[in-house]
Amino acid sequence: MAQVTLVVQQPAAAAACGPVDEPVLPLWAAILAAAVAGGAMLVAFPPYGQWWAAPAAVALLAVAVHGRRLRAGFWLGCLTGVLFFTPLLAWTNLHTGMVPWLLLSVLETLYFGLVGLAGAWIGPLLGGRQRWNRGGWSWPVAVGLLWVAQEALRDRTPFGGFPWGRLAFSQDTSPLLRLAAAGGAPLVTFAVALAGGLAGFAVLRGIGAGTEVRRAVAPLAAVAAGCALIGVAALVPLTEPAGPAVYVAVVQGNVPRLGLDFNAQRRAVLDNHVKATIALGDRVKAGARRPDLVVWPENASDIDPLRNTDAGVLIGQAADAVGAPILVGAVLYSPETGVENAGLVFNPGRQLGDPVSKYVKRHPVPFAETMPLRSVARLVSSEVDRVTDMTAGTSPGVLRVGPATVGDVICFEVAYDGLVRDTVTGGGQLIAVQTNNATFNEAEARQQLAMVRLRAVEHGRDALMASTVGISAFADATGATSAETAFDKPAVIVAELHLGDRRTLATRLGAIPEYTLVAFAVLGLVAALAVRRRDGGRDPDPHPVPEAADGPEEDL
Repeated sequence: MAQVTLVVQQPAAAAACGPVDEPVLPLWAAILAAAVAGGAMLVAFPPYGQWWAAPAAVALLAVAVHGRRLRAGFWLGCLTGVLFFTPLLAWTNLHTGMVPWLLLSVLETLYFGLVGLAGAWIGPLLGGRQRWNRGGWSWPVAVGLLWVAQEALRDRTPFGGFPWGRLAFSQDTSPLLRLAAAGGAPLVTFAVALAGGLAGFAVLRGIGAGTEVRRAVAPLAAVAAGCALIGVAALVPLTEPAGPAVYVAVVQGNVPRLGLDFNAQRRAVLDNHVKATIALGDRVKAGARRPDLVVWPENASDIDPLRNTDAGVLIGQAADAVGAPILVGAVLYSPETGVENAGLVFNPGRQLGDPVSKYVKRHPVPFAETMPLRSVARLVSSEVDRVTDMTAGTSPGVLRVGPATVGDVICFEVAYDGLVRDTVTGGGQLIAVQTNNATFNEAEARQQLAMVRLRAVEHGRDALMASTVGISAFADATGATSAETAFDKPAVIVAELHLGDRRTLATRLGAIPEYTLVAFAVLGLVAALAVRRRDGGRDPDPHPVPEAADGPEEDL
């Protein structure tokens, strides 16, 4: 009887976690994972503050998009983004209507869509048959790098970018925060996303492990690597200020009513800050310790004190009463320079007409302090023409206020890496963030305070946040806060801060860590392209089953 030899073969291109065009998760599960990722990301940020949820969100999205087509990856990323940004930025809806809030949320969401698309693109890296990528360990690294690249793009585009919601800003109570001293916010973001990538790697490798011990070890190794990452971050040394102590007061004068019409109440707002400072002066006369400097928030004087005699006299009286210089947040008007959002130094004994040191905000907020595409924007909101185009400053906010050289940043500028760093490299010994939260809510204020905490660690400087309505607080170079005020309540807080003159590694390196990580992200995308071309778009199995040379013989 004739014999026919059958050869039993395993496809060489079969992936441990499925080929690129065969997703690991069914569609319904991928959609659910992407949706849960958006909710988890939200919970990571203040006012919830569950920092561990950020790497969990990264892991969920990475698993959801793995093995999917690029278009599906984009839309899954958008699903995560819209469920994150829409509630995160809900404070923009309080007084301007729904349309600007939704437009901003959709714009930010598109960047998450790009992360989802790129996450689908790098799927072949998980195969790991290449010598440089045995076991696919470049995949979780690539996940971390893609998040840094996304934030670098979002921080700069369009109209100067909007960095709100960076992964780093969710880590104000996390051990990973200490990494800011080594590489700033980009390094913290990378660590968060890498931890998420390792968690996703563990899930994907666990799905494909089967009974083979060698594969089953990979998920455990990934989890151990993630834990080690957090442990190592907790050991990063911090640079704490070692200079002389200064006694600082922050005045939170409050406003009569929250909302966009705080400007119409400008005399009342100025009076609130003057009265609170004079009351502080009365306590000093009664024996309390005199502050070395006083900080008022942004918009404390929306009456130009350099052109309006009454406003200038009132602020001078407050400085004389407390016997210390005041850093005043003021709006200036002049035919030569237009409208400027500024920090001014009023010293005791100042005479009308005497020059003052000033810092002018360098990054007016698009659609809030300047209106790009005004004619088009009018079609979106009737509130457009309430926005006056402010003139941007050109010099870092380095001001001498009494015995301290203060690095001054105004409101949302705290979210931009370079605008804060310039004040420190320019000589700032402590960081002051002057802000006005009267048009927002406590959630926005807490999100902003988380940024202040990161900047204090990043640059090894004691810092403060002075708000019209709260939250005002002090932050030290470990990221801890003190004397936090209640929201929408007048308050005066005082603390002893230390001046710093040493530079952290992050301060010295500046944007180099971010540029380096973005460059490696591009290399990761190119590497994924090379693997796709080599394997015809399929994810190679890192541990292929050898083909049988001589299969069993059967009689047919």
